Amino acid sequence: MDFQATIDADGRIEPRDAMPDGYRKTLIRQIAQHAHSEIIGMQPEGNWISRAPSLRRKAILMAKVQDEAGHGLYLYAAAETLGVDRADLLDLLHSGRQKYSSIFNYPTLTWADIGAIGWLVDGAAIVNQVPLCRCSYGPYARAMVRVCKEESFHQRQGFEILYTLCNGTPEQKAMAQDALDRWWWPSLMMFGPPDTASTHSEQSMAWGIKRHSNDELRQRFVDMTVPQADVLGLRVPDDGLVYEDGHYRFTEPDYTELYDVVKGNGPCNQGRLAHRVKAHEDGAWVREAAAAYAAKKEARAA
Repeated sequence: MDFQATIDADGRIEPRDAMPDGYRKTLIRQIAQHAHSEIIGMQPEGNWISRAPSLRRKAILMAKVQDEAGHGLYLYAAAETLGVDRADLLDLLHSGRQKYSSIFNYPTLTWADIGAIGWLVDGAAIVNQVPLCRCSYGPYARAMVRVCKEESFHQRQGFEILYTLCNGTPEQKAMAQDALDRWWWPSLMMFGPPDTASTHSEQSMAWGIKRHSNDELRQRFVDMTVPQADVLGLRVPDDGLVYEDGHYRFTEPDYTELYDVVKGNGPCNQGRLAHRVKAHEDGAWVREAAAAYAAKKEARAA
């Protein structure tokens, strides 16, 4: 079965199958950006491991950050099935020629921010990524099955942090509300620009890479999250929010901020990338030692 026939039949494209160059390039761009986001996304929460309020919280947060590293590994491996090298993808990230999710360029100011990231950011990720389990490219779809299961744990962990704060002292509940106020709009922007301004969505949907448009996914996220905010006793910071015809109608975020952050002008853009580059350079000796060991082992086998 040729490429288009497979797509029309809602089948899976595998690495050795013939595929258009545009399809391959689109997948490399999307999977690489996804992988970069998982790796960069370790920083905002990793910064709070030593400051978590209990040993239990430290252990849970440490496990979550390790999960994010694993997600990056799965995704880089999926990208490599398309004929690219992981080291080259990292070079593109470090030089700013490939991007990562805009959400990770915002600071984590309080412990409540860790709850907001789990509840909102990972909640948005679930809405965006569950349809990717049916992506037309097999390796990406299979990687996403495990990623989504772990993201569900992360979302529940974040909600539980905020639930605890909201049922604590008035100061703790105010901290939770402040976190929601600051993370709500960046979370809505995670789904990308509106459909009328998106340059990739239509073709990606035609190829079965994406299953839903940016605006559809954003609406799903709002419909899922507003009732959860009610359970927490928190107010979504949107004066235009209204429920009608089975959906929560909401105010569109300021997409000029999204474009500005993507261009590198967010609150933490420079710091996040500099930290990633330094970590990569500091780990050079490990990669060199591993390569030398592999070469020596291969020579002995020969």
